[in-house]
Amino acid sequence: MDPWIVVGLGNPGSRYAANRHNVGAHVVDALAARHKVALSRHKGSVTAARIAVGAERVPVVLAVPTTFMNVSGEPVRDLARFYKVAPERICVVHDELDIDFGLVRLKLGGGEGGHNGLRSISGLLGTRDYHRVRVGIGRPPGRMDPADFVLRDFSAAERPEIAVSVVEAADAVEDLVGHGLLAAQQRFHAPGGGR
Repeated sequence: MDPWIVVGLGNPGSRYAANRHNVGAHVVDALAARHKVALSRHKGSVTAARIAVGAERVPVVLAVPTTFMNVSGEPVRDLARFYKVAPERICVVHDELDIDFGLVRLKLGGGEGGHNGLRSISGLLGTRDYHRVRVGIGRPPGRMDPADFVLRDFSAAERPEIAVSVVEAADAVEDLVGHGLLAAQQRFHAPGGGR
């Protein structure tokens, strides 16, 4: 059975660890903890681990690039080449400004919506046709620049809800890999989401 690659986007280093932009990396970390594996240095600029999901034991490579968000494409492309995985078996988990805070949504393909990490991945894969699990971080307040907003930490009031969303997004990844996009969308796009 062909593997999936699940990539959680974020920026490296403790300075960025709690930023909104790092929620994708937190989801992959949650999946690694759930499956009791540690992400370790892989070839190139990425940490990775292998797990199996669902009754079918679908093989999955979990990965978090160790590069900055804006150049996420190179490690994703390199993983896809190394494991011989087609773009349609890649799932990128990322923050999304255009989804209400805390909501989790899934899709295949589409635009990047100004997300430089996605733009880098699409450019180096040569396609936008890969899966996305999107975690809503809401819109910046007032006239704040979105680039500044995504590099801010979640507030103390937001942290409990985003922690629930990280678990929900990890569930969404497992549903996508184990049951397919339509089944995962039916669960997570319904009122109340996966909760």
